[in-house]
Amino acid sequence: MLLVIDIGNTHTVLGVYDAKQCLHHFRCASDRKKTEDEYAVMLLAMLRTAGYAFADMDAAAISSTVPPLVDVWQKLCRKYLGVKPLVVSIDIRTDMKVLLDNPREIGPDRLVNGVAGRAKYGNSIIVIDLGTATTFDCVSAAGDFLGGVIAPGVAVSADALCNSTAKLPRVEFDVPEHALAKNTVQALQSGLVYGFAGMLDGVVRRLKQEMGGEVKTIATGGLSSAIATVAETVDVVDAMLTLDGLKILYDLNRDQTYDANC
Repeated sequence: MLLVIDIGNTHTVLGVYDAKQCLHHFRCASDRKKTEDEYAVMLLAMLRTAGYAFADMDAAAISSTVPPLVDVWQKLCRKYLGVKPLVVSIDIRTDMKVLLDNPREIGPDRLVNGVAGRAKYGNSIIVIDLGTATTFDCVSAAGDFLGGVIAPGVAVSADALCNSTAKLPRVEFDVPEHALAKNTVQALQSGLVYGFAGMLDGVVRRLKQEMGGEVKTIATGGLSSAIATVAETVDVVDAMLTLDGLKILYDLNRDQTYDANC
């Protein structure tokens, strides 16, 4: 079985795949202070709840926006799973041209999302990932990665607002029934939800104008379902897109992985 590991700034999402599909997925905090042994204890507990053990994992793939944690998870895979994981970068096979001024600037998460979006939904797409940052990644009608947009994420904006003001509280992310709020909590929720939905729609419309032709929009990330309920330009919500992308990239590069003892 394949263990895929998507390490974000806030959360790490893991998936267990057989040859065809994701069987189970898990989420934990991305803690830069944890060692590979501490993460291994946590991973083993999560796997056991799904009926698996370390010995069942015979391959692994990692995408990370947190460089210090790449080494931690690589050590874990070698030490406890006995495999060398595939680590996503511009140097691996993607079968997708990256048309950036400097292709090495592309984040692994954006590379994975572009590959997954193209494989699952075809060319001429915009993939929106609503995570710690909000990213918009554009794939052309020819299947090339064109670039995109990076904006602050919902949680980052909420934290900044709370930390920069004296009286505004922290609020749970929830979709209010109305944009016009009657109290402070709902006003904050309205600003976050409808404000980000408006930003999302505005960016997507501008990107579609620049790309030309018919363009499909796919949203992923932890907040994608909530934002998509009020955004007008999201065609598909796919919470599994990034994990599926790691599986796709592993399959393309499986000959580059080998036992950890090598």
